[in-house]
Amino acid sequence: MCRVVELKQSVLARNDACALVLREELTARGTVAVNLLSSPGSGKTELLERELTAARERGVPVAALTADLATEHDAVRLARSGVPVKQVLTDGLCHLEAHMLHGHLDGWLPEDTRLLFVENVGNLVCPAGYDLGETLRVVLASVTEGEDKPLKYPTAFGLANLVVVTKTDLAAAVGFDEAAFRANVVRVNPGVEILLTSARDGRGVGALLDRALDALAGGPVHRPVMARQAPHSHGPEHGQDHGPENGHEHDHEHGDAGPGHRHHEHPAPLR
Repeated sequence: MCRVVELKQSVLARNDACALVLREELTARGTVAVNLLSSPGSGKTELLERELTAARERGVPVAALTADLATEHDAVRLARSGVPVKQVLTDGLCHLEAHMLHGHLDGWLPEDTRLLFVENVGNLVCPAGYDLGETLRVVLASVTEGEDKPLKYPTAFGLANLVVVTKTDLAAAVGFDEAAFRANVVRVNPGVEILLTSARDGRGVGALLDRALDALAGGPVHRPVMARQAPHSHGPEHGQDHGPENGHEHDHEHGDAGPGHRHHEHPAPLR
């Protein structure tokens, strides 16, 4: 029998406290963090590789941290861009948390880094409730995933500062209805910008970098009206989509969740 523990708000409070510290430290260093969320297979790694390459070619000091449950395949791919890249293996955990990110950046993030791209674990439920100290939260969806994705995952899309559509070169082949997708995004996040991209044919490549550079320069960032919801529960498979959107919200004690899943309210400053 599983004991349910009412810790939803305290878990988020601890994460938010660490995220606030991390955001302040990154700001003091002159670094803007970009948190990338998407389903597995959305094409965010390929697009990110193109954006990192464009940043290097334009002389922008950039770095990337990519998180997965297993393998270092994405780090190998991103490293082809020629910028500093670090792989984080979450040992089955379906999202990054602020203290985890802080710990992996400590002693690694190059001092001159101005843009830090964080490729979160592929999942549109688990990462949605956790602030990582980012300036920009970007949610990506491929045309192959369907126009109703924003309605199925309203928390992820509703909290986004920017929405990116990927694999637009396949739009005609899969019958993607762009107008319907846009309308669904507006329903959960009015006013958010939507970028159309294709890493394969180059459409929109560089636009994500431009938005990140705008934020670095102090430009306006879209502020969603949705409030962040409580965290989800972990099922037998942490990588599965589950949580409030799928009707499986259960409280749990994160402190017993496994390797690397420990909360630290007052992390040491980044070095």
